[in-house]
Amino acid sequence: MSVIYLLLTISIIVAVLFFVVFIIAVRNGQYDDDYTPSVRILFEDELVKEKTTTPVKTNQDT
Repeated sequence: MSVIYLLLTISIIVAVLFFVVFIIAVRNGQYDDDYTPSVRILFEDELVKEKTTTPVKTNQDT
């Protein structure tokens, strides 16, 4: 029975250790996406759709 308590304690310590390392990595910017912003500018024209509310009047219309 004492082996179960020992293994449970060790597994909780390891889980907390991994969680602390993960938090440190996130705060240091390990998972920041550096690639997507540089590529997003290439596809910006497809995403933006401008609405024209007033028609443009030309000299030929009069």
